[in-house]
Amino acid sequence: MHPQPANNASSPALESPFVKDVFKKIDLRLLPLLLIAYMVAYLDRINIGYAQLQMKQTLPFDDAVYGLGAGVFFLGYFLFEVPSNLLLAKIGARKTLLRIMVLWGLAASAMMFVSTPLQFYIVRFLLGVFEAGFFPGVILYFTYWYPSVRRGQVIAIFMSATTIVSLIAGPLCGSILKYFDGLAGLHGWQWLFLVQGLPAIFIGVLVYFLLKDKPDQAPWLSTEETAVVEDAFRHDTKDVAGEAEGTFVQMLQDPRAYMLALVYFFLLGATYTMVFWVPTLIQSWGVKDLLLVGIYASIPNAAGIIGMILMGRHSDKSHERRWHFVACVVIASVGLFITTLLQGNLIGSILALSVAVIGIASATPLFFALTSEYLSAGAAAGGLALISSLGNLGPAVSPSINGLILRSTGDNVYSIYFVMALYLLSGTFLLLAIRPASAKGLPAAAPAH
Repeated sequence: MHPQPANNASSPALESPFVKDVFKKIDLRLLPLLLIAYMVAYLDRINIGYAQLQMKQTLPFDDAVYGLGAGVFFLGYFLFEVPSNLLLAKIGARKTLLRIMVLWGLAASAMMFVSTPLQFYIVRFLLGVFEAGFFPGVILYFTYWYPSVRRGQVIAIFMSATTIVSLIAGPLCGSILKYFDGLAGLHGWQWLFLVQGLPAIFIGVLVYFLLKDKPDQAPWLSTEETAVVEDAFRHDTKDVAGEAEGTFVQMLQDPRAYMLALVYFFLLGATYTMVFWVPTLIQSWGVKDLLLVGIYASIPNAAGIIGMILMGRHSDKSHERRWHFVACVVIASVGLFITTLLQGNLIGSILALSVAVIGIASATPLFFALTSEYLSAGAAAGGLALISSLGNLGPAVSPSINGLILRSTGDNVYSIYFVMALYLLSGTFLLLAIRPASAKGLPAAAPAH
């Protein structure tokens, strides 16, 4: 018999080799498949930005049609995140993720058939409806397998999918648009949606057959290994003060939940503004070759992948979330501020932007690790989805404000100041909303297990 963890079970740094091996085994079963699934999801969400370069040449679409079609995705996403996660809590992750991935794969592939603006709007809306619930569903799924002190690194690894896709999306989409154009009588943009949409269906089937809803259902965990996981939850300790035990309906009356949604609104608004704007920013530094713009943009993303995993791991080991999050948004702001001082110095600006992206990429996984700890077990399913859906309204607002700033000032510096302000606001509101678990009179939430 291997020794079972006792009071140190909640501290990964103090665990026995056997306990670490059990969670490594879980990592290898869950993370690779879910990471790939999220990569496909993110690619199917953003590939419209590349496809529209050809769509506007072959279809009666102008920039206004494209802009509305791109944005209507978030409307469907916003409306259906909460219902999807509440259903997951009832029927399990495998069935829910199968439904989500098969339907979004069909919708993403169906984009190849659109020929009118109305069809474009409908399919984009349905893509948002079908994909809604995937991200908060996986975060909820992690709460069934990992005690709170392990979620920082796990969520960071999962969320690195978006940064990895940012590295490969340009060359991948560009190659399909160029070399598949005219094949079998189809345009390159039609092949793009087909080739990148179908994998979601296949991966959804794999998720259903290869994953299990909870540890006690996994045949690849022995009785002793399952007991280790259960013991880790029993001895779990929270890094933040959580809400009292209650239902999703009771959580709707919690003002701190809405403050967390506001934190995510600022955070996501700033991040998407940077995602949309970085190529233009790099061009403003004197880089005119589009290929070089893509290559230079990949350097900060590579730094972000490394930084977010290391930051998540350090947060887990130190049992601290709030100040790690604040450190990330400060790093992002400082990196962006340095870029304003280095205009014209290409190498220095790329390095400063890399520092900023380390903070940008690291902040969101920490936010959801913290949020999953704050919410009670009874409110986790709906709460995670509600906070995510409200926060997703940020990208619908901030890029437009940034565009107005650019139009009125004509200077990138003021746009950088705007993004910096959003990041710093997110850190300030998080400190106001959430207290550490050690705060007197504020009990930690029970694990959502």
